[in-house]
Amino acid sequence: MNIKYIKLFLRLSIAIGFLSAVADRFGLYAKEISVWGNWNAFVDYTQQMNPWVPEGIIPVLAILATALEVVFAMCLLIGFKTQLAAKFSGILLLIFGVSMIVAFGIKPALDYSVFGVSAAAFSLSTMKNKYVEIDGFISKEN
Repeated sequence: MNIKYIKLFLRLSIAIGFLSAVADRFGLYAKEISVWGNWNAFVDYTQQMNPWVPEGIIPVLAILATALEVVFAMCLLIGFKTQLAAKFSGILLLIFGVSMIVAFGIKPALDYSVFGVSAAAFSLSTMKNKYVEIDGFISKEN
């Protein structure tokens, strides 16, 4: 398979995964398939994942995680600063995975493939050729 299609698949799958998680937090999925189902349940989960963080900071942490997921997803979807967005996505997912291990043990992190997706994001960050990316159009204009 051509590397440009692999790169496109990585960009889209990571971005859509982030957006799906965000959609779940805002109740956009049916209850029977939802993980959180609403914002308050996600904030509670954020507290469970970060028991060492003061309770007053948890909502800020939930907002920050959600905002980063949306920003990284949008960058990956349109191919803007792809390498940087992919690298930061990998770091964010790695942080999620480590937090899951500390809070719940290794099984949930493995079940949700957090480390696999993190590795995919890091791999994407090393791919320099542009394909269906705004970055490619910007670099051609300079």
